[in-house]
Formats: sequence, C-alpha cells, structure tokens
Amino acid sequence: MDACAKVMKSRMMGPLKTLVVDDHALFRQGLISLMNTRPDLVQVIGEASSGALAVRLSEQMHPDLVLLDIYMPEGDGFQAAREIRKISPETAIVILTSSEQDEHLREAFRLGVSGYLLKNLDASELFDLLAGVTRGEAVITRAMAARLLKQAFHSPTAPHPRFEALTEREVEVLRLVAQGESNPQIAEMLCITVNTVKTHLKNILYKLQLENRTQVAAYAVQSGLVSSATEPIE
Repeated sequence: MDACAKVMKSRMMGPLKTLVVDDHALFRQGLISLMNTRPDLVQVIGEASSGALAVRLSEQMHPDLVLLDIYMPEGDGFQAAREIRKISPETAIVILTSSEQDEHLREAFRLGVSGYLLKNLDASELFDLLAGVTRGEAVITRAMAARLLKQAFHSPTAPHPRFEALTEREVEVLRLVAQGESNPQIAEMLCITVNTVKTHLKNILYKLQLENRTQVAAYAVQSGLVSSATEPIE
C-alpha cells in the first residue's frame, strides 16, 4: 500500500495510529496524555525513548504516524526516520523537536518526512496540524515553511525564482499539488492526462528551482497561493 492509499485508509477507518518517540519521559508522557484527549484524531499505540526502539516498534506495528524527536540515544531522529521509511514506507513521520536549526529542517525534508514541528506549539495548533496528515498534507507551520523556502531560494549561485515565470495552467497545477491532490486527481480535475500533469510539475520544479512536492507546497504558502497553515505533499 502506498503512502497516499494509507492516508485514505486512515481517514476512512478512524484515528491515526500513532507512535510517540522522545527520550524525555516527562514530555513523552505529557504528549501522550494530550493525544488521549483527541481520540477522534489520534490513537497512541506505542511509545519509545530511543531511535532504535522506534525503528523496532515501527516494524512491528506499522503505525500511520510517528512523532519523532531529533536528539535521542541509540540513533537520533534522522537515523530512525531513514530506517522507518525503509521498513514502513506508508508511515507518515513528523519531526517534533526543539531544534530550529536550518540544517535540521533541511535534512528532515531531504529524508522525505511528512512534517517538522517545534515543541513550543500550543495544543490546538498541534491538533490542527496533525489533522493535515489525514489529508496528505505536509505538517509545517508558516514560519518553518518560510525558512525552508529561504534555504531553497537564496543560494548565492542561483537566481531568484519568480512566480511570474509560471503559465496559467502551471499555476493551477501548483495550487492543486499544494492542496494535496494526486497526479491522477489533478488530471481529472483539469481534464488532461496524467503525463501532462507530470510535465507541468516538472516545469514548475525547474522554473522555481524546487526539488520536490514538499517545497512546492511551501512555496504556495509563502506566495499566498493557498491560505492554509499546513501544506500537502504526496
């Protein structure tokens, strides 16, 4: 089952089966208690205090969602994310950390995680963002999306990409990608073929100097093309 199908299954069959991973017991237990107040959205099926244990539990449980800290013993969050994606590619991984370092944000999305959140979020914002997982959205705040874009667009050797470089149809495709639509869904909505959608997406990535759909979603937020605080990926 691919990631998109898994998201659809989670949405239809109930709350996200969630694995909470953090080496600080007090924070981990507090987060689990908080999660238990929203049984309609999340169901905590396990907890881990290390990266190695997170990998083992993910292999056994195949959770819909793993909330993963970065700084942990026995393999940090990035090592764990890399392994979890290999053994359970349908699992959405959201980094939940205190780190605001740009290199950590960049590394997280390079690994293909579904989101990057800071621990200073309030409960209502956290739940709103996690609800985006069920819709296939990238779980990222506006502030972090802006930082991701800054990293992508402000290379000293690269010209600044311009929104105006896109055609009208490419703008339509970009907006739908940011709203979480798959290539077949976009093709149906715009009455074009899937291959044409892929061509448009390839052109968008080239013109805006982006690397993947996550950055496309972040660009859509920053440019004001979509208004949601969380933006979708594949």
